[in-house]
Amino acid sequence: MNIGLIIIGDEILSGKRQDKHLPKVIELLAARGLALAWARYVGDERERITATLHDAFASGDVVFSCGGIGATPDDHTRQCAAAALGRPLVLHEGAKALILERMRDVAAEQGLPYEPDRDDNVHRLNMGVFPQGAELIPNPYNKIPGFSVEQVYFVPGFPVMAHPMIEWVLDQRLADLHGQHRQAERSVIVFGAMEATLTPLMEAIEARFATVKVFSLPSVDHPQWGRHIELGVKGAGGDVPAAYQMLRDGLAQAGASCGPEMVR
Repeated sequence: MNIGLIIIGDEILSGKRQDKHLPKVIELLAARGLALAWARYVGDERERITATLHDAFASGDVVFSCGGIGATPDDHTRQCAAAALGRPLVLHEGAKALILERMRDVAAEQGLPYEPDRDDNVHRLNMGVFPQGAELIPNPYNKIPGFSVEQVYFVPGFPVMAHPMIEWVLDQRLADLHGQHRQAERSVIVFGAMEATLTPLMEAIEARFATVKVFSLPSVDHPQWGRHIELGVKGAGGDVPAAYQMLRDGLAQAGASCGPEMVR
């Protein structure tokens, strides 16, 4: 099962806000033996959001979508999800109850009367209008829920809300996936070598070990090691130790100068 991430909002693409979702989602997945297969950034353009969500629904992947589920004019995700699915938007009764509860809490905190029929409060109910058939994702921060349809999970753009909600989905809805992408990884720092000269060795390792991927991460200005390549192997099967040994043997035969080893 592949896992994808969609991050929606002009503020990310313009640089007004720095994206905090991608590194956090990678962290949350890794803690559960899972990995992110792909990620996309999308601005607040309805046609592009709709097309991106259409692809997400069609992919069969588990997908998290962050942002744009509010009720202001620049929030389009709920409407685009409905369009991508070809379903009507409806007020979810469970979401309505939670939003009304939030209104009551805020009124009590501010010492004001609870007025659910006031125009601004009626407008807030739009945050509970989801594609027909949606299921709720609880929001521990302010009770305003996110939603899911099929295997696409929609949460707010605010990290303080989104990240606990994603964590809840991973543990309550997707617990059976835990451990699917748990991998072993071993690598070594190689000094003074060119990637082109190491490519035949990398290709030979992947040809011999079908469950292993070889990676090469060159650096030209590392503060500790200077110009070098981190060369390694990773995989979910038991072939990583043998593949790594083949890598070290090949580097020795090539006369490569090797530095520290890393195990992850």
